[in-house]
Order: sequence, then structure tokens, then C-alpha cells
Amino acid sequence: MADIAYLKHKILNGENITESEAQTLADLTPEEEEQLMEAAAEITSKFGSKHFDSCSIINARSGRCPENCKWCAQSAHYPTSISSYPLVDHDECMRLADYNREQGIGRFSLVTSGRTVEGKALDTICDYYSELAEKGGMHLCASMGLLSAEALRRLRKSGVTRYHCNMETAPSHFPTLCSTHTIEDKIRTINAAREAGMEICCGGIIGMGETAAQRVEFAIALRRVNPDSIPINILSPIPGTPLADSKPLTEREILLTVAAFRMIHPHVVLRFAGGRAALSREAQIKSIHIGINGGIMGDLLTTIGSQIADDKAMVAECGYTF
Repeated sequence: MADIAYLKHKILNGENITESEAQTLADLTPEEEEQLMEAAAEITSKFGSKHFDSCSIINARSGRCPENCKWCAQSAHYPTSISSYPLVDHDECMRLADYNREQGIGRFSLVTSGRTVEGKALDTICDYYSELAEKGGMHLCASMGLLSAEALRRLRKSGVTRYHCNMETAPSHFPTLCSTHTIEDKIRTINAAREAGMEICCGGIIGMGETAAQRVEFAIALRRVNPDSIPINILSPIPGTPLADSKPLTEREILLTVAAFRMIHPHVVLRFAGGRAALSREAQIKSIHIGINGGIMGDLLTTIGSQIADDKAMVAECGYTF
């Protein structure tokens, strides 16, 4: 049984709840669920900035990935209809960056398919980032798999200030979804990125067959890497992948997940990412009220996101600056 009032008081007084206390958030009565969301809203109001942390990503290299992640359209293991192409060319990269800068987006990231990036592709990407850094106007992020420590140092030198590498799901659930790399591989990359001087963006995907208890386990496990930002993706089942027929989470399950993450990570930016377009506008507004204070704007990697203008209006309605 969860004592939400006690946990809220503890967090508001600057303490973190323990792992055993966090685990009580996975099995609540309807009354306790309402208390949880109210507590999460109060914690968000106290500790969160009123500036919504916006970012945008571009699919800088698509498809043909050797990893067998069961959720991913870009895996070469599954017959998806994803477009495959090598590294995005210079002009297209700069055009997309300019557009997002003009829209007031705060962060911009290149995201590449594949296990890692090296050789000429890394050289080209570092050149892109150096040019983007010189133009200024946006923080630069990168999401490029299990990079070497040297590659991460080169990205940092080129102007990248934050590295993204998702843990994806609870440690107990991850091996059922991917066997070509491990969570420990990810954590080694994250640690190397931090050692290179970068902030960390690390979260994952909910709705991949995990239990409510595993969603809480996932949130607790993220404490290992102390992320600055936690992207919360909601699975968009991709035809051809093993998760194509996954049963979607209800809006209430998603809201309770956001609230639990806020209780476990009171100071971190919780960032809505893929899949949120399937939520009603009411549920998205509720999510912002109880914990979400960042988001990926515009189109995403292999699914359609949301329009930046619509997001700006919704964020302003919730009392945030953009």
C-alpha cells in the first residue's frame, strides 16, 4: 500500500524516495491513483522550470540497422517499409536545422540508425556539428548508438553538449526485446559521454508488453545514469516488427507512468517523444500538468509527430514559455 501523502512530503522536502517506496506506486487503488497525479503536479510545479524544454530530431541515417530491437522499424531483421538511406547530405541537414532554429526550438539532434558511427561518416557528422555550433541559436545533441569514447570526445569538441542513449525499458524486460546488445552496453556509452563532458538524455519506450511494476522498475533503473532529460516514448507498433500487434496502453496507464516518473525523478526534464500524437489533447495537457516539461517537436524518426505551431499553443495554454 502506498502512502502518497508521505512520499509527496518527503520529495517536497528535498529527499528522494527509496526503491521500495517507489515500487509501491505500481499497484494503487483508484483513489491512490488520483492522489499520485495530484502529488506529481505539485512536485512539477515546485521543482520544474516554466520554460518548456523543446527539441527536434532528424533521421540522419536510416535503416539497415544490424541490431534486433523488436520495436524498431529500422532493424534489418524485420520486413518493414522504412526508407533506407546513407548519411543525410549537408544542405538538407542545414535546411532542417535552420527551420527549427527559426521556430524557436531549443535543441537540435542528428539521430543515426546502426550500432555506431565511425570513419568517414563520423568525420562528416563532426563537420556538420561544427558548422551548426558556429551558427548558434540552438543547443546541439546527438543520438548515434554505442559510440566509442574517442568518437564521443570528437562530438563534444564539435559542439555537441548532450548525448542521447535510451535504456529503453526495465532491465528485467530488456532481454526479451533485444539480444544484440545489453543495457550494460548502453550504460558504458552513457558513462563515456558524461566523461567527455556531455549532459545525458536517457529514457525509453512504454507499452512494449511490460507490466506496471516494470515501468516503475525502469524509472528506478534510470537513476543509475542520473539523466538530465528522460524521453518517454509511447510505442507506435510498426508493421513487420515483432511488436506490430501490441495492445496499446490506455491513456490512464500513460498518465500514471508520467506521474510515477515525476515522483522518482523530481528534478529531471520529462520529455514527451514518440507516440504522444495518439493521445487526446486533454490527456497531453494532463501529462504536462503532472510531469511533462519537455518534448520533441515536429516529425520524428519513422512516425509522424505533431505540428510545432500546435505544440506551442498547447504549451502556452499550460502556462509554459517556449
